[in-house]
Amino acid sequence: MFKGKQAQKGFEAFTLIEMLVVLFVISVLVLLFVPNLASQRVKIEDQGKVAFEKVIKTQVELFEMNETMEITYDNLVKEHYLTKSQADKAIAWHITLNDDNGE
Repeated sequence: MFKGKQAQKGFEAFTLIEMLVVLFVISVLVLLFVPNLASQRVKIEDQGKVAFEKVIKTQVELFEMNETMEITYDNLVKEHYLTKSQADKAIAWHITLNDDNGE
């Protein structure tokens, strides 16, 4: 039985300075990676919008070839060329159904 303080043989711990150095290194790494992740997210969103616009344009072309009705989002949904959620997203992103460039 020990009286008073217990013997601390073989017990090692990190010092406060070592812990601060580790936290500093982690903070620097976070500061380096967070802006890069944010820019990648914006780039991916932009690419997703471009791909979605191509899907809408392709579905409009199919609709033009197969149907005689006016090209509207309601008609595209009604004839199952687009889902309601796709039409809503296209309207929110201001994707036009008619080519302004004549392409």
